[in-house]
Amino acid sequence: MIIRKGTHGDLQEMQQLFADTVITVCKKDYNNAQLEAWKSGAENKERWEKVIQDQFVLVALSHHRIVGFCTLEKGNYIDFLFVHKEYQHQGIAQKLYKQIEEEALRQKQPRLTAEVSKTAKSFFEKAGFHVATEQTVIVKGVGLINYTMEKKLI
Repeated sequence: MIIRKGTHGDLQEMQQLFADTVITVCKKDYNNAQLEAWKSGAENKERWEKVIQDQFVLVALSHHRIVGFCTLEKGNYIDFLFVHKEYQHQGIAQKLYKQIEEEALRQKQPRLTAEVSKTAKSFFEKAGFHVATEQTVIVKGVGLINYTMEKKLI
């Protein structure tokens, strides 16, 4: 597996991975209406363009295929951390997260934050994050519970 910086050419594959992962991996924690609303975020082309343009983006590749990605916004906010549905539980998220944390430390960030799904909550807790707040976000008129989590770095 190779981890490299994401490029504009990765966007379509990242969007597809995001949508597929939400629908399959998160189905035990959210109902169909919630999954469809969340998945629809893949269609927001402008948002994804801003991600690749403005954030620190890492992609994990296996056999020339993106199997995971993680993004860091403003040096201290993990915006996305997703691993392909067929590559779950292989340490990919951990490897991506480790490099994101190293980047935050390089930027001398005192802490990392993220808005984390029910599905990803245990991963972030194992990485040393704690829940700051539980919240309900409204996406396309549908409420989804997630957690604002943070980790002190320095």
